Amino acid sequence: MSAPTAPADAAEVGPARMSRREVLQALSGLMVGMFVSILASTVVANALPRIIADLNGSQTVYTWIVTTELLAMTATVPLWGKLADLYSKKLLIQSSLGLFVIGSLIAGFTPNVEVLLLSRVVQGVGAGGMTALATIVMAAMIPPRELGRYAGIFGAVFGVGTIAGPLIGGVLVDTSWLGWRWCFLIGVPFTLLSIFLLQRTLHLPVVRREVRIDWLGAALITTGVSLLLVWSSLAGHKFAWASGWTALMVGGGVAVLAVAVFVESRAAEPVVPLDIFRNRTVSLSTVASVLVGVAMFGGTVFLSQYFQISLGKSPTVAGLMSLPMIFGLLVSSTVAGQLITRYGRWKIFLVAGAAVMTAGMLLLGTIGAGTGVMVVSIYMSVLGIGVGMLMQNLVLAAQNDVPANELGAATSVLTFFRSMGGAIGVSALGAVLANRVTELMTERLGPAAAGGGSSAAVPDLSTLPEPLLRVVQDVYGTATAELFLVGAPLALLAMVVVLFIKEKPLHTLSGDERRAQEEAAQAAGLTH
Repeated sequence: MSAPTAPADAAEVGPARMSRREVLQALSGLMVGMFVSILASTVVANALPRIIADLNGSQTVYTWIVTTELLAMTATVPLWGKLADLYSKKLLIQSSLGLFVIGSLIAGFTPNVEVLLLSRVVQGVGAGGMTALATIVMAAMIPPRELGRYAGIFGAVFGVGTIAGPLIGGVLVDTSWLGWRWCFLIGVPFTLLSIFLLQRTLHLPVVRREVRIDWLGAALITTGVSLLLVWSSLAGHKFAWASGWTALMVGGGVAVLAVAVFVESRAAEPVVPLDIFRNRTVSLSTVASVLVGVAMFGGTVFLSQYFQISLGKSPTVAGLMSLPMIFGLLVSSTVAGQLITRYGRWKIFLVAGAAVMTAGMLLLGTIGAGTGVMVVSIYMSVLGIGVGMLMQNLVLAAQNDVPANELGAATSVLTFFRSMGGAIGVSALGAVLANRVTELMTERLGPAAAGGGSSAAVPDLSTLPEPLLRVVQDVYGTATAELFLVGAPLALLAMVVVLFIKEKPLHTLSGDERRAQEEAAQAAGLTH
């Protein structure tokens, strides 16, 4: 069994540790909040056509309803993480949930697409706080040595929220007495429940450091990231990947981020402490998180389209067909967490998870319009098992290897880059899919029949004659399979990256206990 790295007695260096019952009660509130915040990103997937039709929106609005929420969520994660290192984590997480409720209510009662887009920004800021703060609060309450059993469950909640969103959205849209507005309103009572549970059960010491936050650095990071995310969302749709707009947006985004790095390097209290990347575990975990983001988000987004177009399933059935991936992720994440807590070994699960994820991508690279549902389900479960072992344990490895006063920054960095990987990966893979569909349609039907080379419009299967329907289904099946073959090398690269992460014994003190110990040691050093 691994030896603890922090031998000091917790009772002597910090606040009393929360009991197992108190931890479980607090986690119930965290998990409810995490689920609904992740759900907000995915629940609208199957409802978008109905929303656009009812609000008289355009194809551009179709894209931005998803993009604005993801953009706001991703861009604000580093700031939430920094605030967590400076102020009350309980107040911050309740504030983020409050913002999410406000955004959800505005979206649910929106009269037009402009108000809807504004509400999605508010939702995204709140969801960004919840996404970053949930794992930070866990690390504050629970020692890394014990965190595995809880982190596994939490990782499963993240995966379930991501994958189950299209299923829930499809059911709501297909239910006449509910409708698409409930895609936004359904999360409100659960979010209020989360705020109530956290108020009653979350007891953390308030650590307030009198420092000035580097707001200039925060603004520059948000601006630079936003430019890159907007580019990744529009490239391949509104303009070519190799175009003047790409040069302008990518160049501008990189330039702003370069200025942000300069500002952060000179700030007394940077939003993202740059020296955190000198830590080998954090740097390698960050790279792996980007690659996991591509696999996680890319797989779920394009499999849903494959089910509906290539296999001809309804939105509700397409959502149900995602259950094998949910089940695989749930089981592997939970079991891996329990085993890590029992034996104290965690690297084997990172390596095995990346290997299984690669296998799942390769298997899904063999699907087509004629592949049976059972076979696809097995392949999806393999991908889910791999992601479940890998995703949350990358955070655990990083949290275990940084000082307690950088837990928030380290956690938010990994969360941020995972979301970035998902956002840019989905856009890039979507462009690859669209181009491949156009190529295959042109090969089989000719330029005119294939829509003049346009891949923007998704075909309405109900209007197609039988021979053309078979061609379209086969084309989308082939193109989707090739997409996973493109993603497989990225999954393999993730395995190579985690092989270089050095396994270190897990701490036996919680984040708050470690912080108290470090501050005591620092104070003792100053007196001598």
